[in-house]
Amino acid sequence: MRTVRILKDGWHFLKKDLSVENAMEYAHLEEEVSLPHTWNAEDGQDGGNDYHRGLCWYVRELSDEELEGECVFLEINGAAMSADVYFNGKHLCHHDGGYSAFRTDLTDVRGGKNILAVSVSNMDNTTVYPQKADFTFYGGLYREVRLISVPKEHFELIKDGTPGIKVTPAVDLEKKCAKVTVETWQNAPSVTVQVNGETKTAASVNGHACAEFVIENVHLWDGLDDPYLYTAEAKLESGDTVRTRFGCRRFAWDAQKGFFLNGRSYPLRGVSRHQDRKGSGNALSLEEHQADMEIIRELGANTLRLAHYQHAQEFYDLCDENGLVVWAEIPYITMHMHDGRENTLSQMKELVTQCYNHPSIAVWGLSNEITAASAVNEELLDNHKALNDLCHRLDETRPTVMANVFMLETDSPILEIPDLNSYNLYFGWYLGDLVQNDEFFDEYHTNYPDRVIGFSEYGADANPAYHSSHPEKGDYTEEYQALYHEHMLRMIEERPYLWATHVWNLFDFAADGRDEGGKHGENQKGLVTFDRQLKKDAFWLYKAAWNRKEPFVHLCGRRYANRCEDTTEIKVYSNQSSVTLYMDEKEIGTQEGKTVFVFRAPITGTHTFKAVSGACSDTMTVTRVSEPDESYIFNKAAASVTNWFDAEEIDPACFSIQDTLGEIRQNPQAGAVIDAMMAKGASERGDVADAVKDNPGLQRMMARMTLISLLKQSGADEENIKQVNRVLQGIRK
Repeated sequence: MRTVRILKDGWHFLKKDLSVENAMEYAHLEEEVSLPHTWNAEDGQDGGNDYHRGLCWYVRELSDEELEGECVFLEINGAAMSADVYFNGKHLCHHDGGYSAFRTDLTDVRGGKNILAVSVSNMDNTTVYPQKADFTFYGGLYREVRLISVPKEHFELIKDGTPGIKVTPAVDLEKKCAKVTVETWQNAPSVTVQVNGETKTAASVNGHACAEFVIENVHLWDGLDDPYLYTAEAKLESGDTVRTRFGCRRFAWDAQKGFFLNGRSYPLRGVSRHQDRKGSGNALSLEEHQADMEIIRELGANTLRLAHYQHAQEFYDLCDENGLVVWAEIPYITMHMHDGRENTLSQMKELVTQCYNHPSIAVWGLSNEITAASAVNEELLDNHKALNDLCHRLDETRPTVMANVFMLETDSPILEIPDLNSYNLYFGWYLGDLVQNDEFFDEYHTNYPDRVIGFSEYGADANPAYHSSHPEKGDYTEEYQALYHEHMLRMIEERPYLWATHVWNLFDFAADGRDEGGKHGENQKGLVTFDRQLKKDAFWLYKAAWNRKEPFVHLCGRRYANRCEDTTEIKVYSNQSSVTLYMDEKEIGTQEGKTVFVFRAPITGTHTFKAVSGACSDTMTVTRVSEPDESYIFNKAAASVTNWFDAEEIDPACFSIQDTLGEIRQNPQAGAVIDAMMAKGASERGDVADAVKDNPGLQRMMARMTLISLLKQSGADEENIKQVNRVLQGIRK
């Protein structure tokens, strides 16, 4: 018989780098905490990039009752980022990787006071990923810690955090059946396996057993519509039992037609998710995971990219139950580390081993934007080849994929390693224009018609406090984010060959190195705020496009209540085909269309607008004011920058802000001025922006842009722009 005990309470937390002896001695004097716990819940979200990265201790006494059983194993489901486990002062194990489970055997070290001490470190190093990325590396025991008691004859518990059971379904769509292979690992002579009411006994050879089943008239795991799950159970004569759910489904990819589920076209359209929350960091409860899934289902997404690391098993379970198609990946991100190769392989082994049975997972992600701050050289290529080969050895059923940074040249040899590819593009936000996203994919698909390509990241930051009737790139307004996503939604719908598209991001998330857009320590590209309390207008855009089961209308701009204009735009998002707008109970008009409905209305005072479609309605209030409401403007000085420079007399024999960055950098003196200015700007966007600023691909793209466009996008104020122009005008071409 197997018994699982959750060690939630009774932990003493020491925010000190001590020896194990001192940690055990002084633990009772320190703060008592409950798990899950992170020490960066506050300082990892407040900006400044100064959150505590170091070694801390968790100490707990285990009772004789908790340690009952013939064999007892400790299971830690998330210790970020490296951990050492001690029991009664004896070192039992070391683990590198903050997002996967690991176990250690306590059986033969029980006795005495039974003091468990776990040191956890998220300090900077050169061996454990991630080390350079646009999110906070929270430290702590931030997932459940459990004791597992089993008989002497039991299923494997140690190797790569295995669940001890592996289920591989192979679906024959024509015959409407599935061949299901169940493998187990144990220290017993045989195992009894049950699937779909059928029982078989398999011999254990060198600790491995295998049983095969055929399910006739198979009930398919069929995405959002019908995510049906079977259960496989394996049992030993000792009474130890393991079970897992699985789904029978067929995934396929086509370079021209995109993704297929169970033989039919099934375009994957969805979002990415980081696991953290405002105020609690990455230490989430099951209820908080469930609340996130409810928001995803409301949005109508059918796919998730779970970035940039292994997520909680509870969340993969939710994806299985709700029919989401998942991209799972390891935190091999931004910058390749010479000493980190073994850690990429160990994290991938754990990801595949621990997550193999989840039917929702479609692909294994090798890396994310790894060429942003690293050159494509033999070492980088070899690391990816090793990861790719490892995935195929561990799992012959799923393809591999990479998320490539937008600066990566499309003829790079690294693109030939994974089975599939996707790109992260931010044209229209970080640089360039929205139409460049369209152009990129058109050119890529024309040049490589036989490659399967997807869109793994796209987004624009929005602070719901900021608004404008004339939104533009870099103003952090809710209105620009909405316009950005309207364009991207159209672009995606016109390109069915994109196998999957993932908005970056579903939720705002912590990036303690950031200080921009009116928020400290946050990336604000989310469709929903960090605390999950506010759904930005762009959320409703995607709900209108993707959620066809829940009729609704949504009036955009409700937080843009004070407007300084005679005639204002009233925009409605809806999944209905017809919308009628009323102002002060008087009908303005009715429009037929799809997703986005735009009206114009004169305003003179305070007005109530109501959008109606059938039984659906939404209401908001707008007030005409005489002066712009400055609380809506992120950078008030930048907002005053218009085309003043067009009217000024500029000496064409000298450099100016109207020249492209490439032209300016051709002159050493002018280039030095601009390089110093841009280095300061990159540092304000956090570690990643600072690390990638010298990327050759990025530099080529920026070289084609005028300096004024780059300055306005960065939020530079009018006086600074004028000063830069005056300096450049003093340098002859």
